[in-house]
Amino acid sequence: MAVVTGASRGLGAGMAERFAAVGVAVGLCARHRPSPPAAAGADVVTAEVDVTDAGAVDRFCAAVVDRFGRIDLWVNNAGLLAPIGPLRDADPGELRANVDANVLGVLYGSAAFARHVRARPGGGTLVNISSGAATTPYAGWAAYCASKAAVDQATRVVAAEEADAGLRAYAVAPGVVDTDMQASIRATPAERFPAVERFHELKRTDAYNSPAWVADHILRLAFDPPADAPTVQRVAAEPRPG
Repeated sequence: MAVVTGASRGLGAGMAERFAAVGVAVGLCARHRPSPPAAAGADVVTAEVDVTDAGAVDRFCAAVVDRFGRIDLWVNNAGLLAPIGPLRDADPGELRANVDANVLGVLYGSAAFARHVRARPGGGTLVNISSGAATTPYAGWAAYCASKAAVDQATRVVAAEEADAGLRAYAVAPGVVDTDMQASIRATPAERFPAVERFHELKRTDAYNSPAWVADHILRLAFDPPADAPTVQRVAAEPRPG
């Protein structure tokens, strides 16, 4: 049984579809209630949840546990890219919203799942969606880079704190997936985001990982993990045809 936050579109919706297609029951939440995957049947709980509200995250966790009895995999995927542009010009409200969603949202979800794992037999797998921006400084992405670096370190801490309960925690950078976020990046003028041409080139060459490819990587971490899997990792590039 897997939970995915930010599951109404993009990578989150794609992961949910893949999980359901291979027979994993899913609990899905986002700021707007996600649509159930076609393959999920009755094995789905959906909810409108603001991940920056710790109480709402806890109530969602409880609702999923009430429906399925336990959660085996929790994926903190919800997040924001904005603001894009020099930090000196950033709107303080947008900065706060970014950190609230990308950092506090991950902390709240991680805490809710850790409490659940300790409340029942067996371990579990936490996956926090990170980014190459956690280690590569992109001009124009101060909040996003900082928040993803925070996700990596928070995940290391959770892995250390919860190992005795059998909880395995990973920060996974999924590579570049062609979502609405990517469209927003490509629409940004170069004066606000100097690296934008790299993302246009990725579109021209279709050099993306698919949500299904990322989902399969996460499923292996959850249900068939290699003994030496690092806590912070990147998904391999998906093989291209030809």
